[in-house]
Amino acid sequence: MVTRFQRYRQIADVLVKYGFGILVEEIVPGGERLRGLGKTRKDERSVYERIRLAIEELGPTYVKFGQIVSTRRELLPPELVEELQKLQDRVAPVPYNEIRPVIAQHCRNLEECFDIIEAEPVASASLSQVHRAVTRDGRLLALKVQRPGIAELIETDITILRSLAKRANSLFPDLRVYNPEGVVEEFVTQIRRELDFTQDGMNAERLKRNLADLPCVRIPRIHWDLSGPAMLAMDYVEGVRIDDVEAIRSLGLIPEEIAATGFEAYVKQIFVDGFFHGDPHPGNLLVTCEGEIVFLDYGIVGVLRPERRRVFVDLLLAMSRTDVAGVISALKKLDVRIDPAVLDAVKDDLYVVLLDYRETKIEQVNFGTAIRGLTETLRRYRIRVPSTLMIMMKVIVMVMDIGTRLDPSFNFDRRIRPYLLDIAAAQRLSPDNVTGAVQSIIGAAEGLLALPGNVNETLKTLSEGTVKLELEDHDLDEIVGVIDRTSDKIIVGVVVAAVVVGSSLVLRVADIPVPGYVSVLATLGYVFAVIVGFYAVYSVLRHSRGLRR
Repeated sequence: MVTRFQRYRQIADVLVKYGFGILVEEIVPGGERLRGLGKTRKDERSVYERIRLAIEELGPTYVKFGQIVSTRRELLPPELVEELQKLQDRVAPVPYNEIRPVIAQHCRNLEECFDIIEAEPVASASLSQVHRAVTRDGRLLALKVQRPGIAELIETDITILRSLAKRANSLFPDLRVYNPEGVVEEFVTQIRRELDFTQDGMNAERLKRNLADLPCVRIPRIHWDLSGPAMLAMDYVEGVRIDDVEAIRSLGLIPEEIAATGFEAYVKQIFVDGFFHGDPHPGNLLVTCEGEIVFLDYGIVGVLRPERRRVFVDLLLAMSRTDVAGVISALKKLDVRIDPAVLDAVKDDLYVVLLDYRETKIEQVNFGTAIRGLTETLRRYRIRVPSTLMIMMKVIVMVMDIGTRLDPSFNFDRRIRPYLLDIAAAQRLSPDNVTGAVQSIIGAAEGLLALPGNVNETLKTLSEGTVKLELEDHDLDEIVGVIDRTSDKIIVGVVVAAVVVGSSLVLRVADIPVPGYVSVLATLGYVFAVIVGFYAVYSVLRHSRGLRR
């Protein structure tokens, strides 16, 4: 087990090796003792390439950290993002005799559970490796087994990362806008989820249920009797990588159809289900000989609540229409805070980005251009956005890249617009929205009924002298207008109530003969009261909308 001090020493050695000795002196505890080590021979490689190489050498925690941070395009320079996306999550496999005890934790007697477990893994990553196995009842499985000791190493690295982020935050004030401590905490949440293979399996089953109606999409079945926090057993599936166009053709399949299937699957996941596979790099998407797309690795998923999905649909539609105001409005609904001092400049830059996208020749249109332009604008003005938005944008760009590789004529904009318009129309008519509208009307009516009491209570408080008001001249006209409108509503309410009560008395008097025209007048009084009541509610709603604007 590596101690924290030993790990600090390893980190310092790697940073110095790649020319970042100055960072060691500043942020690594005890780094001042290594002063001068950063003055190594000149390295011709770019600083971003050296960052990527250092991260790979630091091991699985930092590789995962780099992969997750690479989605934050609004924070990092494009060159650094490009390098971080090259991070390889492939390492030398652990010998089978070290992996076997982990498998045995989930099956006490391996000989009773399995006929065969292949000692040579079919895949090896920083957190786990995959072994093919055949059970006693003939099931062909893939066993995703956690590497021994990896959880303890990651917890040590998490402690170090938190410490480094805190020191960087205090030593380099310019970095505070990027919230390094917050970025580390997002990573901690994600990496701990990935270490729990039970959560991985639950994500797989949810995707399987959501995509059950798509016949050409497949999620391997999880075998829970052989699964747990450190091992996940699932059906073994043979296939070729989704970006291997020649291999797909050799199976007798049409790549353009595969592109259309994958696109439809991701549109449904993101905009209909609100739960989507968050790491669609080609190694996690296989194509079977039957033409099915198989999703693998469910550690990273995106989650969108219904109200967020509606805003994301509005955002993409606004981008496709070159509607800068719509883009800004959607970003605000997503809690993206834009400094008023730079708002006009942000709008100008976005307008140019969207114009460049729209004016490109149709056969060259790539929606990724607009998304990259949006994230570059956000980065330029140091505007932070929710991580879910960045994951969604990353997924869309990766899906587009795979789509164009399979089908050079793949046009994301032309394909996505009909989906978005249909989804937007369906959302406007959804029960949630109808219920919300009804609740708004009921709330307005309740507010109208409570208005006289509220005004009376306010006047009573004022008369007692317990409220101090400071008024400026230009406020008086507005206050007088509010009081006038309030008194008008009170009078209307009193008249309506009087008509209702009077009409009720007339219609309910059974012992006294009442002329026919009186009953007619009473009925008309009810109708009049209903009309005036609806008008009053309508005026309140209109006024409240005006205030929100």
